[in-house]
Amino acid sequence: MAHAPGETFYYNSGGSHLLSAIVSKLTGKNTADYAEERLFGPLGIIKPFWRRDPQRLPIGGFGLMMRPRDMAKIGYLYLRNGEWAGKQLLPADFLDAVNHATVNMNARFDPQLRYANQFWTIPDKHIFMTVGYHCQVIMVLPERDIVAVMTASNFCSFGKLADEISAAVKSDQALPADPAAAEQLAKAIADVSTEKPTQVGAPPAIASVISGRTYKFPDNNLGIKTLTLFLADENPRYVVETNAGDPARRDLNGPIGLDGLYRKSAPTFLGVRAVKGAWTDERTLVVDLQYVGLGDAWTWTLTYDGDKVALRGKARDGREGAAEGAAGG
Repeated sequence: MAHAPGETFYYNSGGSHLLSAIVSKLTGKNTADYAEERLFGPLGIIKPFWRRDPQRLPIGGFGLMMRPRDMAKIGYLYLRNGEWAGKQLLPADFLDAVNHATVNMNARFDPQLRYANQFWTIPDKHIFMTVGYHCQVIMVLPERDIVAVMTASNFCSFGKLADEISAAVKSDQALPADPAAAEQLAKAIADVSTEKPTQVGAPPAIASVISGRTYKFPDNNLGIKTLTLFLADENPRYVVETNAGDPARRDLNGPIGLDGLYRKSAPTFLGVRAVKGAWTDERTLVVDLQYVGLGDAWTWTLTYDGDKVALRGKARDGREGAAEGAAGG
């Protein structure tokens, strides 16, 4: 540790991961199993995917993937001072510290932010929240008796979000039921929840030629060493070898959709991959790969020319990358 406990504040995931290790040591169970027993189970939360470190310890700083409805249950537990269905699941004094956070986060983007027990707070607005990767947020507004949940893909202004939620409140009393509006909302949710196929070109003659061939790439900032596409198989699939040191990140494989719809992999270290491909001309295949619920997505453009293939895309840091590969088998 760079400083003695309590001496200075430094926002980092490493400290939170140490908490996961401490919980496991004190309880004799890994953090995920303990959370299932003491928190997720009582709240009726479907067991979520939780990333592990190489020692198989649930990561304390990130990697817990939950449905928005289940995120809201955690927020509601805090709104009700740790009580759920007549049982006190969390100590009231633990929550009181969150409500009266005083640790300055020294956040240049928002000087109002304070911190306590893994929660971000804005005392002047009387709100507190959990903030996850890519701005996944559980926001609690005690004075408004509101829990708001957001899943996003970029950073947001928390103060502005809180103001807009508060401004949307038009009555101190519950509004009368509105069946028509409820039906409209249900239809909108069903619509966005249904995957719609994107356009795909007809497979060109080259698809059967490259199917099953492994293309090798020199060192590149996209991190791809080899790529094999089985496009002529009854169930098309991909095999990618990256330069990652961790075997769980190094070898990627799974089905690929060529009909405009994603195909999902089996659960992996990082979660479930969803992949689809589309031909844009006689020689160019665009591959769309993303991790479900993680917010990370990659687009690879592959242009084939005989035994060679030109690869273009973006690296994890968002920078454009390119490499030229050659068939090696």
